Amino acid sequence: MLQSSSARRVARFTPRARAAIVAWSVAALLSACAMPKHPDAQAAPPDPFNPAAAQLLDDTSWVLSSWKLADGTARAIPSADQGEPITLTLSTQTGQRHASGFSGCNRFMGSYALKEGKLSFGPLAGTRMACASPGGKIEGAFLDALTRIDRTGVQMRAPQQMQLLLDNGDTLTFERSTK
Repeated sequence: MLQSSSARRVARFTPRARAAIVAWSVAALLSACAMPKHPDAQAAPPDPFNPAAAQLLDDTSWVLSSWKLADGTARAIPSADQGEPITLTLSTQTGQRHASGFSGCNRFMGSYALKEGKLSFGPLAGTRMACASPGGKIEGAFLDALTRIDRTGVQMRAPQQMQLLLDNGDTLTFERSTK
């Protein structure tokens, strides 16, 4: 029987060398089939100011968790233990984009838009109760802030957050609500 040239070359190797070649070949094949290891927790976080991220805001609810002024100081916001927190709900349930929430003293509602990665609001209407609570003191500034959004950041990984950067340099941070 005639052997091919490659078979003759392999036949020249010692049994030990052949076993090493086979072992190396099997290891190479197995490692080529291994799944890469890069779980989401280790991946770099996406850019929250990516314009596409703002499209994730439809049908979400948020609670104001912090307000940082342009100079870096924190503005006091009412917490859950001081009454009802400031909220913002963005809904498409009616087929149109509808915003609603609690602004510290009163409920508000109106329309919203998402254009080029930026959240904006149409005219907002609200109830007209007078409040001496901490929420009543911030309500006007909060409603004004919603008309002055310069950039919108959205982070849908835990912790889910939305940041509204205002034209005056303030930053409002909201935490995702399950309500």
